[in-house]
Amino acid sequence: MSKGYRITASTGIHKGDRDYQQDQVNLITHKRVAGCLLGIVADGMGGRSGGRKASDQVMMTTQQLFDRYDPLTDDAPNLLDQIVKEAHIVIKLTAISTEQEPHSTLAAFLINPSGDCHWVHTGDSRVYHFHGNKFVHRTKDHSYVQSLVDKDEMTEDEANVHPQSNILMGCLGTEEAPPVAHHAITTLKPNDILIACSDGVWHYFSPAEMGSALSMLSPREATEFLIQKARTRARGTGDNLSLVIVKLEPLD
Repeated sequence: MSKGYRITASTGIHKGDRDYQQDQVNLITHKRVAGCLLGIVADGMGGRSGGRKASDQVMMTTQQLFDRYDPLTDDAPNLLDQIVKEAHIVIKLTAISTEQEPHSTLAAFLINPSGDCHWVHTGDSRVYHFHGNKFVHRTKDHSYVQSLVDKDEMTEDEANVHPQSNILMGCLGTEEAPPVAHHAITTLKPNDILIACSDGVWHYFSPAEMGSALSMLSPREATEFLIQKARTRARGTGDNLSLVIVKLEPLD
């Protein structure tokens, strides 16, 4: 059955102005079912090796669980919940064995062959949904400044330049269970675009700017453009950058 679109996609990663890379990104296509894929970003924290260990654990856990997922019979939100819970446990066990403090964010979207899409996130890595260049929806950060925005004590623009904008209210690997938020798109349509990215990317763009780049460029070109532009705007103080873009290109 034709859905009226074909899927094009790209991933990108850059260490920015940091000495080492703690982000990880992946786009996994299902081994047995065509049209089923999962995009995921993890922003690791906790020193040079601790942060990378945490984001590595997110990717390994995701791959293992997605390999067992059957999109025809299994529940997608349940799978995404399981990824968050298992990654959280594995990262905490890593901390015990290495005496480090590895933590990680997680932002993921899963597209089923039936055309529905499911998100999960914890921390301040984001998933955005655009239709063409029009912003539709994004995840809401689990961060200190987002809590102030929610209380109308700060605007989104003020939050973006706040000196404590990187303080998280929760993520994977902490003592407390991570905050988890879900979102679902019932039916994806031609010209829909999804992007998951770490704060090293989204911090430097308004939704309008991001939507414009994503709609005008191919996923590969958009990946390169957003990384290059974020690097320029960071002025030598940029964080690691990671992103995964999926576009639903109309067939006609």
